[in-house]
Amino acid sequence: MADKMQRQRGLGRGLSALMADVNDRSEADRGAPRQPDMLVPIEKIAANPDQPRRRFDAELLDDLAASIKEKGIIQPLIVRRKGDGFEIVAGERRWRAAQKAGLHQIPVIVRDFDDTEVLEIAIIENIQRADLNPVEEAAGYVQLMNKFGHTQEKLAEALGKSRSHIANTMRLMQLPEVVRDFVTEGKLSAGHARTLITAKDPIALAKKVISGDLSVRDTEKLVRKSNEAPEGGASPAGRKGRTSSAKDADTRALEDDLSANLGMKVQVDHKPGGEAGTISISYKTLDELDELCGILSSGK
Repeated sequence: MADKMQRQRGLGRGLSALMADVNDRSEADRGAPRQPDMLVPIEKIAANPDQPRRRFDAELLDDLAASIKEKGIIQPLIVRRKGDGFEIVAGERRWRAAQKAGLHQIPVIVRDFDDTEVLEIAIIENIQRADLNPVEEAAGYVQLMNKFGHTQEKLAEALGKSRSHIANTMRLMQLPEVVRDFVTEGKLSAGHARTLITAKDPIALAKKVISGDLSVRDTEKLVRKSNEAPEGGASPAGRKGRTSSAKDADTRALEDDLSANLGMKVQVDHKPGGEAGTISISYKTLDELDELCGILSSGK
């Protein structure tokens, strides 16, 4: 029962108010800086080992380090006590930049958070990063839903994003890791990647898109052509039958819309010219199955 209550606690615990502490906003937006609880030697502060973010843009870190060297750290880091030192709850980028700037002490605000709250805050802070890539953003949404029981509606409300944006971003997690890496590395845009979700061989097509520097529209044509192409060894009659049964653009668009709304892969099999068909929904975790059952049971 306690675990269920913790999972349902969600962002309604006043976490959105805490975002005033952890948001990495521009100085003009911050207003008066918060007063730190203390100054801590930089060697006494350690990063959170469970921090979900692994990449920090080197150029942006250099820019922040230059600003810190000139003006200092305007907004204190949020930390919690860990052993005889402190662990970062929010502000790792400032901590890394401060090391580059050669600071010996860092202003901090000390909070008493448990492991669950620290992870939740870290995920949300990362999602609000301006330079976050779409795959990292999608992974953050998945973590918030799987670990804390948040729904897409609750995330959209708390983070100030549309539900369709969250659903469409989460669809990127349906792609193979190789393709997701292309997005992370900036070789593919999120628009290209979403187009590849329905491809039979997204990895091969992704490489073609990159080598050919194709537009999103050209990528859509490539995926359509690839999906409609007959498999090797088929007879002319077989090829004709397979081509005629290929899904039309309206059916594929319907699949994409349903997938985006549910955050799960949806397949629509509709016989051309007929009235009947089937819909299949693929889930990857029991949490997704629970969410799907809730949607179907509530009639939404």
